[in-house]
Amino acid sequence: MKREEAMTSIQSSFTGFPPAGLQFLRELALNNNREWFQAHQQVYEQQLLVPARLFVSALGEKLETYSPGIEYDAASKTGGSILRLHRDVRFSRDKSPYHTQMRLLFWEGMQKKMENPGFFLVIEADGGTLHVGQYQFSPPHLQSFRQAVISEPTGSQLEEAIRAVHAAGDYPVGGLHYKKVPSGYPPDHPRAEMLKFNGLYASTQAIPSDLLVKPELVDLCFEHCRNLSPLHRWLVEL
Repeated sequence: MKREEAMTSIQSSFTGFPPAGLQFLRELALNNNREWFQAHQQVYEQQLLVPARLFVSALGEKLETYSPGIEYDAASKTGGSILRLHRDVRFSRDKSPYHTQMRLLFWEGMQKKMENPGFFLVIEADGGTLHVGQYQFSPPHLQSFRQAVISEPTGSQLEEAIRAVHAAGDYPVGGLHYKKVPSGYPPDHPRAEMLKFNGLYASTQAIPSDLLVKPELVDLCFEHCRNLSPLHRWLVEL
Protein backbone atom coordinates (compact mmCIF):
# COMPACT_ATOMS: atom_id res chain seq x y z
CA MET A 1 0.00 0.00 0.00
CA LYS A 2 1.35 3.41 -0.94
CA ARG A 3 0.71 6.93 0.25
CA GLU A 4 -2.78 7.46 -1.17
CA GLU A 5 -4.26 4.33 0.39
CA ALA A 6 -2.46 4.80 3.68
CA MET A 7 -3.59 8.38 4.08
CA THR A 8 -7.20 7.42 3.40
CA SER A 9 -7.20 5.48 6.65
CA ILE A 10 -4.75 7.62 8.63
CA GLN A 11 -5.42 11.34 8.82
CA SER A 12 -3.54 12.45 11.95
CA SER A 13 0.12 13.36 12.27
CA PHE A 14 2.78 11.41 14.12
CA THR A 15 3.67 13.10 17.41
CA GLY A 16 5.95 10.44 18.86
CA PHE A 17 5.53 7.11 20.58
CA PRO A 18 3.84 7.82 23.93
CA PRO A 19 5.85 7.04 27.07
CA ALA A 20 2.99 4.73 28.05
CA GLY A 21 3.71 2.67 24.94
CA LEU A 22 7.38 2.30 25.79
CA GLN A 23 6.39 1.39 29.34
CA PHE A 24 4.12 -1.31 27.92
CA LEU A 25 7.12 -2.89 26.17
CA ARG A 26 9.12 -2.72 29.39
CA GLU A 27 6.38 -4.44 31.35
CA LEU A 28 5.76 -6.99 28.61
CA ALA A 29 9.38 -8.12 28.94
CA LEU A 30 8.66 -8.90 32.58
CA ASN A 31 5.22 -10.43 31.95
CA ASN A 32 5.56 -12.22 28.63
CA ASN A 33 2.43 -14.33 28.79
CA ARG A 34 -0.99 -14.31 27.15
CA GLU A 35 -2.93 -13.50 30.31
CA TRP A 36 -1.00 -10.29 30.97
CA PHE A 37 -1.11 -9.25 27.31
CA GLN A 38 -4.84 -9.77 27.01
CA ALA A 39 -5.38 -7.66 30.13
CA HIS A 40 -3.28 -4.85 28.62
CA GLN A 41 -4.10 -5.25 24.93
CA GLN A 42 -5.93 -1.93 24.78
CA VAL A 43 -2.76 -0.16 25.94
CA TYR A 44 -0.81 -1.85 23.14
CA GLU A 45 -3.34 -0.89 20.51
CA GLN A 46 -3.74 2.74 21.59
CA GLN A 47 -0.23 3.58 22.77
CA LEU A 48 1.84 1.61 20.24
CA LEU A 49 -0.19 0.39 17.30
CA VAL A 50 -1.89 3.70 16.52
CA PRO A 51 1.32 5.80 16.62
CA ALA A 52 3.17 3.09 14.69
CA ARG A 53 0.67 3.45 11.83
CA LEU A 54 1.13 7.20 11.86
CA PHE A 55 4.91 6.81 11.82
CA VAL A 56 4.85 4.35 8.90
CA SER A 57 2.67 6.69 6.87
CA ALA A 58 4.85 9.73 7.63
CA LEU A 59 8.22 8.09 6.94
CA GLY A 60 6.92 6.12 3.97
CA GLU A 61 5.79 9.33 2.27
CA LYS A 62 9.25 10.83 2.78
CA LEU A 63 11.03 7.72 1.49
CA GLU A 64 9.00 7.85 -1.71
CA THR A 65 10.56 11.20 -2.58
CA TYR A 66 13.89 9.56 -3.47
CA SER A 67 12.97 5.88 -3.70
CA PRO A 68 9.69 5.67 -5.66
CA GLY A 69 9.70 1.87 -5.54
CA ILE A 70 9.51 1.69 -1.76
CA GLU A 71 6.59 -0.28 -0.36
CA TYR A 72 4.84 0.31 2.96
CA ASP A 73 1.46 -0.45 4.46
CA ALA A 74 0.38 1.64 7.42
CA ALA A 75 -3.18 0.37 7.69
CA SER A 76 -3.02 -3.43 7.57
CA LYS A 77 -3.02 -5.26 10.90
CA THR A 78 -1.15 -8.20 9.38
CA GLY A 79 1.08 -8.47 6.34
CA GLY A 80 2.01 -4.80 6.25
CA SER A 81 4.79 -2.65 7.63
CA ILE A 82 3.99 -3.33 11.28
CA LEU A 83 5.27 -6.82 11.97
CA ARG A 84 3.41 -9.15 14.28
CA LEU A 85 3.97 -8.90 18.00
CA HIS A 86 3.25 -12.62 18.33
CA ARG A 87 6.29 -14.88 18.05
CA ASP A 88 6.42 -18.14 16.08
CA VAL A 89 7.58 -20.51 18.81
CA ARG A 90 7.13 -23.79 16.94
CA PHE A 91 10.86 -24.40 16.49
CA SER A 92 12.23 -22.23 19.28
CA ARG A 93 13.39 -23.20 22.75
CA ASP A 94 12.13 -19.84 23.93
CA LYS A 95 8.38 -20.23 24.20
CA SER A 96 7.68 -16.60 25.13
CA PRO A 97 4.63 -15.75 23.03
CA TYR A 98 5.45 -12.09 22.24
CA HIS A 99 8.21 -9.94 20.86
CA THR A 100 9.10 -7.15 23.26
CA GLN A 101 9.81 -4.76 20.37
CA MET A 102 7.83 -2.87 17.77
CA ARG A 103 9.25 -3.78 14.35
CA LEU A 104 8.46 -1.58 11.34
CA LEU A 105 9.45 -2.45 7.77
CA PHE A 106 9.69 -0.53 4.49
CA TRP A 107 10.73 -2.78 1.60
CA GLU A 108 11.60 -2.59 -2.08
CA GLY A 109 11.84 -5.33 -4.68
CA MET A 110 9.96 -8.06 -6.51
CA GLN A 111 10.40 -10.88 -3.98
CA LYS A 112 8.24 -11.73 -1.00
CA LYS A 113 8.18 -8.88 1.49
CA MET A 114 10.74 -10.29 3.93
CA GLU A 115 13.09 -11.38 1.14
CA ASN A 116 13.55 -7.85 -0.19
CA PRO A 117 16.03 -5.22 0.98
CA GLY A 118 14.52 -2.47 3.02
CA PHE A 119 14.56 -0.14 6.00
CA PHE A 120 13.77 -1.78 9.34
CA LEU A 121 13.12 0.16 12.56
CA VAL A 122 13.18 -1.67 15.88
CA ILE A 123 11.61 0.14 18.84
CA GLU A 124 12.34 -1.05 22.36
CA ALA A 125 11.51 0.36 25.76
CA ASP A 126 14.92 1.98 26.17
CA GLY A 127 15.64 3.07 22.60
CA GLY A 128 15.55 2.13 18.94
CA THR A 129 17.75 1.04 16.06
CA LEU A 130 17.35 1.48 12.32
CA HIS A 131 18.73 -1.21 10.01
CA VAL A 132 19.05 -1.05 6.23
CA GLY A 133 19.62 -4.03 3.93
CA GLN A 134 18.82 -7.72 4.28
CA TYR A 135 19.46 -9.63 7.47
CA GLN A 136 19.65 -13.00 5.71
CA PHE A 137 19.58 -13.83 2.02
CA SER A 138 17.36 -16.55 0.59
CA PRO A 139 19.44 -19.34 -1.03
CA PRO A 140 18.97 -18.06 -4.61
CA HIS A 141 19.69 -14.49 -3.55
CA LEU A 142 22.79 -15.62 -1.66
CA GLN A 143 24.18 -17.10 -4.86
CA SER A 144 23.43 -13.89 -6.74
CA PHE A 145 25.11 -11.87 -4.01
CA ARG A 146 28.29 -13.96 -4.11
CA GLN A 147 28.50 -13.73 -7.87
CA ALA A 148 28.08 -9.97 -7.68
CA VAL A 149 30.82 -9.73 -5.05
CA ILE A 150 33.43 -11.40 -7.27
CA SER A 151 32.30 -9.76 -10.53
CA GLU A 152 32.83 -6.33 -12.06
CA PRO A 153 31.53 -3.73 -11.95
CA THR A 154 29.16 -4.93 -9.20
CA GLY A 155 31.89 -5.83 -6.73
CA SER A 156 33.55 -2.45 -6.98
CA GLN A 157 30.17 -0.76 -6.73
CA LEU A 158 29.52 -2.62 -3.48
CA GLU A 159 32.83 -1.40 -2.07
CA GLU A 160 31.90 2.13 -3.10
CA ALA A 161 28.48 1.83 -1.43
CA ILE A 162 30.04 0.64 1.82
CA ARG A 163 32.58 3.47 1.73
CA ALA A 164 29.74 5.96 1.25
CA VAL A 165 27.87 4.52 4.25
CA HIS A 166 30.95 4.75 6.48
CA ALA A 167 31.65 8.29 5.29
CA ALA A 168 28.10 9.35 6.18
CA GLY A 169 28.41 8.42 9.85
CA ASP A 170 29.03 5.74 12.45
CA TYR A 171 27.12 2.94 10.73
CA PRO A 172 28.48 -0.58 11.32
CA VAL A 173 28.04 -2.97 8.39
CA GLY A 174 27.06 -6.52 9.27
CA GLY A 175 26.25 -9.87 7.72
CA LEU A 176 29.44 -11.86 8.35
CA HIS A 177 28.37 -15.43 9.10
CA TYR A 178 30.71 -18.10 7.73
CA LYS A 179 34.24 -18.74 8.99
CA LYS A 180 35.55 -19.77 5.59
CA VAL A 181 35.05 -18.70 1.99
CA PRO A 182 32.41 -21.04 0.54
CA SER A 183 33.54 -23.88 -1.69
CA GLY A 184 33.86 -22.96 -5.35
CA TYR A 185 34.91 -19.35 -4.72
CA PRO A 186 38.50 -18.04 -4.74
CA PRO A 187 39.77 -17.62 -1.16
CA ASP A 188 42.39 -15.12 -2.38
CA HIS A 189 39.87 -12.82 -4.06
CA PRO A 190 40.25 -9.16 -2.97
CA ARG A 191 36.69 -9.26 -1.64
CA ALA A 192 36.88 -12.77 -0.21
CA GLU A 193 35.73 -11.56 3.22
CA MET A 194 32.40 -10.50 1.72
CA LEU A 195 31.88 -14.05 0.47
CA LYS A 196 31.51 -15.10 4.12
CA PHE A 197 28.39 -12.98 4.49
CA ASN A 198 24.91 -14.54 4.44
CA GLY A 199 23.19 -11.16 4.61
CA LEU A 200 24.21 -7.53 4.23
CA TYR A 201 22.99 -4.64 6.33
CA ALA A 202 24.07 -1.44 8.05
CA SER A 203 22.77 -0.21 11.39
CA THR A 204 22.54 3.04 13.28
CA GLN A 205 23.80 3.56 16.76
CA ALA A 206 21.05 3.42 19.37
CA ILE A 207 18.30 6.03 19.04
CA PRO A 208 17.66 7.32 22.58
CA SER A 209 14.23 6.74 24.06
CA ASP A 210 13.74 10.48 24.58
CA LEU A 211 13.73 10.86 20.79
CA LEU A 212 11.25 8.04 20.26
CA VAL A 213 8.57 10.09 22.01
CA LYS A 214 9.02 13.13 19.73
CA PRO A 215 7.69 13.91 16.22
CA GLU A 216 11.28 14.61 15.14
CA LEU A 217 11.82 10.84 15.06
CA VAL A 218 10.48 10.80 11.49
CA ASP A 219 13.06 13.31 10.22
CA LEU A 220 15.86 11.58 12.12
CA CYS A 221 15.01 8.20 10.60
CA PHE A 222 14.68 9.74 7.17
CA GLU A 223 18.17 11.23 7.48
CA HIS A 224 19.56 7.84 8.50
CA CYS A 225 17.78 6.15 5.59
CA ARG A 226 19.21 8.69 3.18
CA ASN A 227 22.72 8.15 4.56
CA LEU A 228 22.36 4.39 4.23
CA SER A 229 20.65 4.45 0.85
CA PRO A 230 23.80 3.53 -1.19
CA LEU A 231 23.75 0.07 0.39
CA HIS A 232 19.99 -0.26 -0.06
CA ARG A 233 20.19 0.77 -3.73
CA TRP A 234 22.99 -1.72 -4.44
CA LEU A 235 20.90 -4.54 -3.00
CA VAL A 236 17.77 -3.48 -4.87
CA GLU A 237 19.69 -3.51 -8.15
CA LEU A 238 21.35 -6.85 -7.42
